[in-house]
Amino acid sequence: MTIDEYMAKVPPARRGRVEGIMGRIRSWFPEARITIRYRIPTFVIGRNWVSVANQKGYVSVYTCSEEHIAHYIEKHPGIKHGTGCINFRDRDEIHFGDLREVVGRALKAERTIQLSF
Repeated sequence: MTIDEYMAKVPPARRGRVEGIMGRIRSWFPEARITIRYRIPTFVIGRNWVSVANQKGYVSVYTCSEEHIAHYIEKHPGIKHGTGCINFRDRDEIHFGDLREVVGRALKAERTIQLSF
């Protein structure tokens, strides 16, 4: 599946919201490569990634780490979320300045290599 094929399947009522999030991520982090992983658009820098997915009742931004989204959740406690994702319902306002921080934390995260002796 390609990004265009994915976007063609997003309902028209939500397509603008998905495109808006993805467009901002592209502008904030132009060095990120965009690909399809697990059948959803994913932005990748090195081993770090952020995915954007259209769901049944919301648009999700996945980061795979609670620490990446913690500041957003703290500032916007009413937002639906999972362990490492934010779920923007159609009625939710997206605070793009704060979302940029979430995406930046995820795409620029330092990975620690743990060695066992």
